[in-house]
Amino acid sequence: MSKKMGGFTLPGEAGYEGLTLELAKKWGADVIRDSDGTALSPELLEAGYDIYSTICVIREHNDFARQHPECRQQTILSTPPAVLTGDMLAINLMESFFAQQFELNDSEEALAFWQVYDRTENKPVEAWQYKDGVVTVQGEKWHTYTVSFFAYRIWEEISMYNHTTNNWQKEHLMQIDPIHSATMDYLCDWMENWCATHQQSNVVRFTSMFYNFVWIWGTHDNNRHLFTDWSSYDFTVSPRAFKLFKEQFGYEIALEDFVNKGLRRSGHTVPDKRKRDWMAFIGDVVIKEGKKLIDIVHRYNKKAYVFYDDSWVGVEPNSPRFPEFGFDGLIKCVFSGFEVRLCANAPCQTHEIRLHPYLFPVGLGGLPTFAEGGDPTRDAKAYWAHVRRALLRKPVDRIGLGGYLSLTNGYPDFVDYMEQLSDEFRDIRDLHQGGAPYVLQPKVAVLSAFGSLRAWTLSGHFHETDAHDLIHVLESLSGLPFDVAFLSFEDIQSGVPEGIDVIISCGKAGTAWSGGECWADSKVVEAMNEFVFNGGAVLAIGEASAVKGYDTYLRLAPILGVDIDDGRYFCHGKWDFQCEMPSFLPQGAALEGRKDVRLTDGTAKVLYACGDNTPQLTSHVFGKGRGVYLCGFQYSLENTRLLQNLILYAADQPMGQKYVTDNLYTECAYFSGSDTLVVINNTEHAQETAIETDKGTVKITVPPMGTKVI
Repeated sequence: MSKKMGGFTLPGEAGYEGLTLELAKKWGADVIRDSDGTALSPELLEAGYDIYSTICVIREHNDFARQHPECRQQTILSTPPAVLTGDMLAINLMESFFAQQFELNDSEEALAFWQVYDRTENKPVEAWQYKDGVVTVQGEKWHTYTVSFFAYRIWEEISMYNHTTNNWQKEHLMQIDPIHSATMDYLCDWMENWCATHQQSNVVRFTSMFYNFVWIWGTHDNNRHLFTDWSSYDFTVSPRAFKLFKEQFGYEIALEDFVNKGLRRSGHTVPDKRKRDWMAFIGDVVIKEGKKLIDIVHRYNKKAYVFYDDSWVGVEPNSPRFPEFGFDGLIKCVFSGFEVRLCANAPCQTHEIRLHPYLFPVGLGGLPTFAEGGDPTRDAKAYWAHVRRALLRKPVDRIGLGGYLSLTNGYPDFVDYMEQLSDEFRDIRDLHQGGAPYVLQPKVAVLSAFGSLRAWTLSGHFHETDAHDLIHVLESLSGLPFDVAFLSFEDIQSGVPEGIDVIISCGKAGTAWSGGECWADSKVVEAMNEFVFNGGAVLAIGEASAVKGYDTYLRLAPILGVDIDDGRYFCHGKWDFQCEMPSFLPQGAALEGRKDVRLTDGTAKVLYACGDNTPQLTSHVFGKGRGVYLCGFQYSLENTRLLQNLILYAADQPMGQKYVTDNLYTECAYFSGSDTLVVINNTEHAQETAIETDKGTVKITVPPMGTKVI
C-alpha cells in the first residue's frame, strides 16, 4: 500500500470494478474518472471516491449537427498548385482531401469568400467559375493557380484518430461551432441537463473547449497528414466568424490570411497583426461562450477543470485573460518536463498532469504500449525521468492516467512501478509546501515573438516539435536551478525589464522563436545592445536574430562577434583564430552542426570549433556584458549541463556553486524550508555524485533512475 494517499486520478472501467478498486488503493487514488470510450458503473460511483467526468463540449451531438448542418465547424482548404497549360484550367476542389473528414461548403455565403490565386504572380484572379465541385480558371498560360475555399469538418479529428489507431467502433462524430447562437442555446440546455443527471460527478473535465488543433488529412497514403499544427487557429474559421470579425475589428479577414501562399501560418511563424487580431477575436468567443457552460457547472456545486489538449484552441492558459473562464483546475497531458512547467504555470487553483504511457494499446508516437512488443514499464520510467526533474523545480497538485485500466492486466511490473512513482510524486509535491527550492543567481529570460503567451511551449509535444532547437532548450531548462521568464519583442522595445541577467534567443531564421522580422525593429536592437553593454548577457543559439536586409545576417552580431554566412560573404576572407576550449565543457556534449559561422572582426573567443575550423561556440565581451554564441542545441543530459554552464559563464558566475551535483547524470534540489536535499539519477545505472551544501560536501550513490532524500 502507498504510505501516502491522494493526489492521484485513476481511470475506472465498468466490468473491471475489482481491478479498479484494487489499483485505487495500491496507487493511493482519491479520484476515479471515466475516459473516452469507458463508463463508470454504480459500484464505482458509490465507492467513496471523488468522481471526474469527462465531457467534450463540441462532439457527441450528431443529432443537433444533422438538424443544423450550418452549425458544423469548418476550415479553409487550398488546392495543390496546378499549371495552366491550355486555354482553361479545371481544378477539382476535394480530390486531394480525405472525403471522410471534409465536405465542401459551396453555399452562397461561403462562395463570397472563396479565392483563386495566380501563384506565379501571387495575386488574386477574378476570372473563374464554379460548378459541381470544380473551379474553372481563365488565366495566363504556364502560370500556377490554387483555389482556397471553406469546407465543413464532418469527422472530429480525435475521434477519427482513435478509430484509425485504437480501433474505435462507433458513429463518426461531428463537431459543432459556438459562433452560432443556436449552437450555444443548445449547449447551455445540454450542459444544464448533464449536470442535473450526473449528481455523483464532483468535477467536470472539459476536453477542452470548442476548437481542436489543426489536423488536415489527404487522400494519398504516402502523404496522409497534409498539415498538422497543435497551435494553429485554422479550425476556428467560418463565414459567420469572418463577418463578426469585421464588425469587431473594422476590416475584412481573407482566406489568404490563413492560406499564406499554401504554406499556411503555423504556430512557428511570427504572428502578424491580422493573426494576432484573429487570435484575440477567437479568444473573446471562447471565453464568453465557455464561461456560460462553466457557470452552469458551478451552479450545480461542481468544479470545472479544463484538459489542455485536444480542443484547446482559444483557451491559452498563459494569457492574462485565462482567469476569466473561472476554471478551478487545469489538466495537461505530459511526456516531458517543459509540459509540466506549462501546467504548473497556469493561474488556477489545481494543476494536474496526465502521465504517459496512456492505457492504450498504441501510444501517440505509433509504437505499441499495452500490446505485443510494448513495454509500458520502460516507457513510464523514461517519461518520469523527464517529468520528475521539472517537478522538483515547480510543483503540480495531482497526477493521473487515462485510458483503459483493464489493459494493465498482464503487466504486474507496471502496476508495481506506478505505486512507486505515485509515492515519489507525493513526496516531491509535499516538499514544495515549505517553499520554493534554491535557485542559482542569474535570472534567465527566453525571448520569442510570442513571449509569455507561449511560456514553456512551442506547438505540441516534444516529438512533434523536436526540429526546433528551442524545445530542446526548454526541456533542459525545465529542471535546471534558474528562475525563468518569457519575453516578447514588445516587452523589450523600451528596454529589457529589470532583474533579467541572461537572455536566450534561439531558433531557425524566420521563425517565431528566433524572432524573424521582429529583429527589423531598430528599437529591439537598441534595447539588446544597451542591455548587454551595461552588464547583461545574451546566449544566442542557431540563427537567433537572423533577418535579411542589413549589414549582418544576425542582428546580434555586434554583441556576439560572429555572423552566419547566408551567401553574402562568399568572396570575403575569414579570420584565423586559436581555439580556447574551457574546462566547463562537459564530456559528451554535442557542439558541432554548422558550417556557416564566421567571426566578424576577430575579437570573439572561439571556445570550440568543428573539424574544418568553423566556430561552433564563441564568447565576446561587449561593454560590461557578454555575448555567447552556440551553433545549435539538442536535448541530452550532457547538453543540459552544458546549458547550465553556459548560462553561468555568460553571467560571469562561478561553475562550482552550492547545490549543484558534480555528476551531470544526476541533479538535485534543495528545499531550505524543510532543510531537505533531493538528489535524482537520470540514468539506468547507479551514479555517485557530490554536492556542496551550506553544511559541507555531501557524497552519495543514487540507484538507477532513483531518488535519494537527505
